[in-house]
Amino acid sequence: MSSKTGLTLYTAGTPNGWKASILLEELGIPYHVHAIALAKNEQKEPWFVRINPNGRIPAIVDHDEGDLPVFESGAIMIYLAEKHGKFLPTNTRSKAEVISWLMFQMGGLGPMQGQAAHFVKFAPEQIEYGIKRYTNETKRLYGVIEKALSDGRQWLAAGEYTIADIANFSWLYVHQMAGDLCLE
Repeated sequence: MSSKTGLTLYTAGTPNGWKASILLEELGIPYHVHAIALAKNEQKEPWFVRINPNGRIPAIVDHDEGDLPVFESGAIMIYLAEKHGKFLPTNTRSKAEVISWLMFQMGGLGPMQGQAAHFVKFAPEQIEYGIKRYTNETKRLYGVIEKALSDGRQWLAAGEYTIADIANFSWLYVHQMAGDLCLE
């Protein structure tokens, strides 16, 4: 066990990295940041893979819990929200609603929009099938969010600002990376 206290956040400037950063700021708790150099594949180095076996950001180490590593952005969000009693209701129904929208982002919006961005902006060659498939699915997922908020509610779940809003916002914020997708 180290002599450190508090949390260390291992992250980079990506939507998944922002989710943990935004939540930590909203919680108002102190933490240390270790910026991971993705371009240098630092996240694949042995020391980091001991924290996150998948070699991806973000990850945290909670030094106050015996240097407990927590990885995957959704797991980090649930862990921190539960530990600090904020942004995740304890009522079973409301909690299920929040976790459903969090998983919507984790299993839908993030992966699909990430693939759209890859095929639109970063692929070495333009592959029409990939561009069309992932941009259309991203647009469909935006429609799901739009419909959920069309009744005038301000938040995705539980009638309050939660980790579901933070997670989805982080990806919606960079919508332009996935091509000509309109967020009116």
